[in-house]
Amino acid sequence: MIVSIHQPNFIPWIGYFYKICYSDVFVFLDTAQYEKNSYADRNAIKASNAAIQIKLPVKCLHHTDSYCDVAVNITDYWIEKTLKTLEYNYKKARYFDQVYEDMNRWLKRPDVSLSEYNSLIITDICKKLQFKTKIQFARELHIDSTNIQRIIDICKYFNADTYFSGKGAVNYQNEEIFLNNGIALQYTDFSHPVYDQLWNGFLPNLSIVDLLFNEGYEKSSSIIKSSGSHE
Repeated sequence: MIVSIHQPNFIPWIGYFYKICYSDVFVFLDTAQYEKNSYADRNAIKASNAAIQIKLPVKCLHHTDSYCDVAVNITDYWIEKTLKTLEYNYKKARYFDQVYEDMNRWLKRPDVSLSEYNSLIITDICKKLQFKTKIQFARELHIDSTNIQRIIDICKYFNADTYFSGKGAVNYQNEEIFLNNGIALQYTDFSHPVYDQLWNGFLPNLSIVDLLFNEGYEKSSSIIKSSGSHE
């Protein structure tokens, strides 16, 4: 049983979906503390000259609020502006019509928490990519521990023998702690793929919407799955 865990970020990059794809269970860490100006509420797309940011407006009352506590603060103006930005930059993409219709639906979800807003988009994308991973929410597990112990407790909740981690955690995770709890620590071997993009040159590390607009859901699924050695 392979478990991976991550905060529900705003329309994440391809590596996020690679980790979901090769997990048996993926847990949205929606009880984690919200970090302002992080990938929680922004991501990048490709424009003609450079990457540009799309920022999701949120309402955070306290600096200790979790993803569950923070509310999205979207307006009709923000939705219209964001959709126009996507249209302007991806109108000539091969799968624009298909993905734009979904984006129009995904963005129009007001009056929900940041956790709900982001996780609904991610979950819907996973369905369209035909991933079979079971999706869970940390808030539903009622686990009160923090830091590494929280990760271990979540893995134990699902009787996982492997925790599939992002590479960024290599600097602070202690493999021995996992092994002492009967859990193997495995880091992602994701290697960013090069795919067809609009404009000149290739820009990596964008929101997955860039891949979807350019390659469509079926081919995007294959590209993600072949971006490491798991396949």
